[in-house]
Amino acid sequence: MFELTAQDSQSKARRGRLTTSHGVIETPAFMPVGTQGTVKAVSPRELRELNAQIILGNTYHLFVRPGLDVIRHLGGLHQFINWDGPILTDSGGYQIFSLAKLRKITEDGVHFQNHVDGTPAFISPEIAMEIQATLGSDIAMVLDECPPWPCERDYAATSLEMTTRWAERCKQWIEANIERRTPTRAHAHTLVFGIVQGATFDDLRKQSAEALVEIGFDGYAVGGVSVGEPEELMMRAVEASEPSLPADKPRYAMGLGTPPQLLELVARGMDMFDCVLPTRLARNGTAFTATGTLNLKNAEFAMQKKPIEDGCECPACREFSRAYIRHLVKAEEILGLRLITLHNLHFYLELMRQARDKIGTGDFAGWRSAFVGNYRRD
Repeated sequence: MFELTAQDSQSKARRGRLTTSHGVIETPAFMPVGTQGTVKAVSPRELRELNAQIILGNTYHLFVRPGLDVIRHLGGLHQFINWDGPILTDSGGYQIFSLAKLRKITEDGVHFQNHVDGTPAFISPEIAMEIQATLGSDIAMVLDECPPWPCERDYAATSLEMTTRWAERCKQWIEANIERRTPTRAHAHTLVFGIVQGATFDDLRKQSAEALVEIGFDGYAVGGVSVGEPEELMMRAVEASEPSLPADKPRYAMGLGTPPQLLELVARGMDMFDCVLPTRLARNGTAFTATGTLNLKNAEFAMQKKPIEDGCECPACREFSRAYIRHLVKAEEILGLRLITLHNLHFYLELMRQARDKIGTGDFAGWRSAFVGNYRRD
């Protein structure tokens, strides 16, 4: 299921291969975020042309809209969105706690009103797993509570204990339904990842990781990071979690991060990443480059003939100038935002491809140091 193929000698960076029922994922890997069944402004065909290996969907959003009846009728999420590669679905825990109105958390699960029309709903660990099975997820995440930042230690500890019990119930549901088939897939082919919580408390992170490993999952995610805490605390949360995670299982840093952060997390032993920054910042006219971000709305780009980044092979850089893309953005033409989105996704995917290559050749440490040193942080 997961095979390590190379290990960096100067850090915890590793290269691996994760096999799913819809294909093999070479790690470290970046997963474009397709929360509502679409990576914003990009078609599945374009994602394939960018060499995206896997995309992410969200259980909460798809449960609320269009709803399971629609997706079931259309043959599952893969057929619904016309994507034949692997899909990872987040359980929706983070969205319930950040978006839903009037939520009430109990041992059974979460009662809430959805953020679209206020309709009352309930998601339990078992329901979260059943929803993801109906979607046909290749990788399903357990239901967890994501504590806010900052939070008191007592709250983090109590939340962690409940999240662990929920993880156990998710595992039990999968085992009880392993032979049951839906119109979209057999549950036996769905990989399930546990989610390490514990806020910013090192001992709670260790406790969470050890408890999840005891339950036993196909992979492990570090959750509850990038929720407003300083970068130093974010890295520490990963560092406190990683030593307790088995080396022969994939590790997923949820919701992260900037290009330098991704390389620092790779160096700390993480394998998989998702982040909305490439697509969100593109819609604001901001492009990623190897030396930092460019705000293409700025007047300095009005006459520039060069591409967003010299040497870039993305569709935007192969065909258009900075001046033209700036014109499109200033004129509020949709094409401008699409072109920057394609560029940013290519940049993130290419960064991870280079990381895999450098780990394989033993050159990761020097390459990482040079990249992070040259990257301008605004």
